Amino acid sequence: MRYVSRLIAVWLLAMASVQAAECPRIVSQSPYLTMAIEWLGQGECIVGVSRYDSFKPKLPRTGGVMDPDAKAIAALKPDVVIGSDMADEAAFAAAVPKGAKAARMGGFNSMFEVESMLEDIALLIQSSEGGKVASFRRGWFTRAKNTGARGERVLLLTACSGTPYSYGRKHVLGDLFYAAGFNVVEEDVRVRAVRAGEAVPDLAALIARTQPDIVFTFNRAADTECKVVLEEKPGVKIIPLDGDNFLNPGHRMIDGLDEVTRIMRAQRTQ
Repeated sequence: MRYVSRLIAVWLLAMASVQAAECPRIVSQSPYLTMAIEWLGQGECIVGVSRYDSFKPKLPRTGGVMDPDAKAIAALKPDVVIGSDMADEAAFAAAVPKGAKAARMGGFNSMFEVESMLEDIALLIQSSEGGKVASFRRGWFTRAKNTGARGERVLLLTACSGTPYSYGRKHVLGDLFYAAGFNVVEEDVRVRAVRAGEAVPDLAALIARTQPDIVFTFNRAADTECKVVLEEKPGVKIIPLDGDNFLNPGHRMIDGLDEVTRIMRAQRTQ
């Protein structure tokens, strides 16, 4: 009996070792990184997330995207710490415990960056589902070429009240919509804040300046607000999209392109 118990104990220890090897303890310092890790099949390996993360509400918080909490991270004894390149390099490095692997990831400047981010994370966390990245690369590109867009001038907005932000061609969303056949009117801009005191103080000025055919917004709840704000702009279509498919760079952008394709095809039949 003692021999059997010993065998069971050894087997359990071996299984724990295998599980640990397959499931490194991961700290994710940004929601879009959490989404990527989940998609790559290692969501259960995440032991801590940033204060902004709504995907893992029960996990310990490890500071912000740009101000990681070194003490909180160290307490979790992570094997891997993944952050955004929006975090200062030195501040991020200082928050990583000795012995842990770490990397800052991009993803907000171009679709190439999104592909690289997914690929790099897959390698870093030793995901067995890294092959998904190649499928994502083919998938988004094929869809982008078949949205039905015909060079329409488009403005990409977060919302129409408060402080709206406009995304230009130097942002991943501008890059995505440009690849999808649209003429993104904010050519030389990454992100523009539309508010008093800025170069463009309000939406009326932005519309007058850019002359879009379509205003895509990434907040369906703001659809009514946008129609009120832009009702005096004849010829400008307002199309609300599901922001969850666009605002976190990653695999859900394919769903976003599918949504755009459905809308554009419906527009052609009207």
